[in-house]
Amino acid sequence: MMAGWSLKKKQFFKKIKEMIRKAKSEDAINLATLSIQVWLDSYATDGIRKEISQHVLTSFTESYFNELIVDQDYGILVYEEKEHLVGYIMANFNSQWKDAANGYEIDKLYVQFPFQGQGIGRSLILEMAALFGDTFWLSTWFRNEKAIEFYKHLGFIDIGHTYFELQGESHENRVLLFK
Repeated sequence: MMAGWSLKKKQFFKKIKEMIRKAKSEDAINLATLSIQVWLDSYATDGIRKEISQHVLTSFTESYFNELIVDQDYGILVYEEKEHLVGYIMANFNSQWKDAANGYEIDKLYVQFPFQGQGIGRSLILEMAALFGDTFWLSTWFRNEKAIEFYKHLGFIDIGHTYFELQGESHENRVLLFK
C-alpha cells in the first residue's frame, strides 16, 4: 500500500510541477487582476475605502507586471489550472535585507481563495527554492493569521517586524525567514 501511495504522491507532484511556469508578458493582466482580488480578500477585512482602492488600482497594473516580468531583479512563477491563473509567487532578488543570511525576498505569494489549501502555495515556494535557492524571507500583515500559520507550518521562523505604509498609515507586518 505504501508503494502505491508513494507512486501516487510522485504523480501528484509531477502534475503540480507541470502547472508551474515562469511568467510571460501575456500573464501581466491576469497577474494584476489576481493580485487585486487576493490583496483585497487578505487586507481589506474591514471593507473598502478610498485609500485601499487607490492603492490596489495604482499598484497592481498590467504595466507594473510587464516591467517586473523582464526585470532581472525579479522572478515570477505562475500556477495555472485549466488555462486559468490561480496563483503566483514573486521573488525580489535585490530587496532591502538581501544578504547571505537572509537570502532573497518572496515579495508576493498569492493564491486565489477557492484554491487555497490544495498545495499550490507550498508547490510555488518549493519550485522557487529549487530554481533560486532555499534561503529567503517574506513579510505578511500581522493580522493575517492564516498566512502566518501556513508559513510556520512550512518551517519559516518569525524574526521580527517591519511596517507597510499605506497613505500615511503604518501597518505592522511580521518578517518570516526560511533557511
